[in-house]
Amino acid sequence: MNELDISTENCIVEQDGHVLIVTLNRPEAKNAFTPAMLLGMYRAWRRLDEDDELYCAILTANGDTFCAGMDLKAGPDGQQANDDFMQVMSEVPNVHWQALLRDNRPCKPILLAVEGYALAGGTEILQGTDIRIAAEDAVFGVTEVARGLYPMGGSTVRLRRQIPYCIAAELLLCGEHMSAQRALEYGLINRIVQPGEALTAALGMARRICQNGPLAVKAVTRSLREQQEDMEEAAAMAASDALAGPVFASADAKEGMRAFKEKRPAVFKGE
Repeated sequence: MNELDISTENCIVEQDGHVLIVTLNRPEAKNAFTPAMLLGMYRAWRRLDEDDELYCAILTANGDTFCAGMDLKAGPDGQQANDDFMQVMSEVPNVHWQALLRDNRPCKPILLAVEGYALAGGTEILQGTDIRIAAEDAVFGVTEVARGLYPMGGSTVRLRRQIPYCIAAELLLCGEHMSAQRALEYGLINRIVQPGEALTAALGMARRICQNGPLAVKAVTRSLREQQEDMEEAAAMAASDALAGPVFASADAKEGMRAFKEKRPAVFKGE
């Protein structure tokens, strides 16, 4: 596993084969957001988009808390932003929302590996990921209202689309916690594992994704995210067909069918 030069003090970015691993690294403060953490995540998602050797990513964290969201102890002004973050923000005003997967999500799948508490921004960023693995003692919650705040990471829009409306309303309006078991029951996460095993399980699933055709995976990811359930079906199907055409015309598609006929593993090149 190789650490990349886009890492920051509070966000470690590594590459393991075709998988990008993004690790929040501020365990002493429950991985509450800092400018350095946001900058590392922003760089990671843009690298995921731009590097054809990367097929998917995993977001995880060091320590016994995944993420507590904004650093409330720093006050309403938050931590002082570092110079690198301010330079990027001067060119990309929504850099923080891109970091938190609210805006401009990468066109490749992102898996989530959660240990411990994922509250406020920790559950908001969850909603921008595609496949979610959690330890059985993980805890979720969009708790902003309990602090007199508004969940600006997109939960008022996304959460009601990902779980039943009344459950989303309960989470958002009561500001209470949700256990991993309940999150699983309502489809907020994919599976539960033993504490300490979330990243291992996510890596196993990521490697399974990497065995598939990267062009096909990228197109399916786009369709999943862009053809929302509130779209008219005919329009969604037309958009899906537009994504499918280049995939079926690719060398990877020919290789996949040839490998099936020859009863061997396919060797995809993303072409």
